[in-house]
Amino acid sequence: MTIDPDRKAAKAGLRRELLDVRRTLTADDVQVAALALSERALRLDALSAPGTVVAAYVSVGREPGTRALLDALRARGVRVLLPVLLADNDLDWAAYEGPERLAPAARGLLEPVGERLGPEAVTSAHAVLLPGLAVDGRGMRLGRGGGSYDRVLARLERAGANPRLVVLLYDNEVVARVPAEPHDHPVHAVVTPSGIRTF
Repeated sequence: MTIDPDRKAAKAGLRRELLDVRRTLTADDVQVAALALSERALRLDALSAPGTVVAAYVSVGREPGTRALLDALRARGVRVLLPVLLADNDLDWAAYEGPERLAPAARGLLEPVGERLGPEAVTSAHAVLLPGLAVDGRGMRLGRGGGSYDRVLARLERAGANPRLVVLLYDNEVVARVPAEPHDHPVHAVVTPSGIRTF
């Protein structure tokens, strides 16, 4: 696969801009947004129907908050899988068993301490929450650039799995255009504190 240096540079520039804005958020800003995000996300049937399997993640720092949502999903009988970062940047998965069963991990992450289910466990998910920095009107998502979720999306495609792909963002992170590369996958929905947009 050929890497377009212009698109790569454009992605890096947009990432810097968005991360600079996130750095200005206060703890209160993050908390208020997290509660609104949880309330909005729970309106998506793909996430909140009892018996559903949702692959999610634990937000850290000034990321759009997921913790209230994780607990609300679990309370509704949703099976939540959380990632465990492997040495090669791929992701293993384990079930979310509550905040007391999370432990600090590499890169400031919090990970579940339960049984590891293997990288293929994500293929059982009905919906996958993807971390991101932006999404555009086509549903193209800008990730952090580490490649872990590119592997997840490729794994889903290889398995013929078609879960709903959802990204949680702040309102200002829905942008006019995300520079896309051939390996990028559009998402099905973006949830922001002010609402839901589907693609």
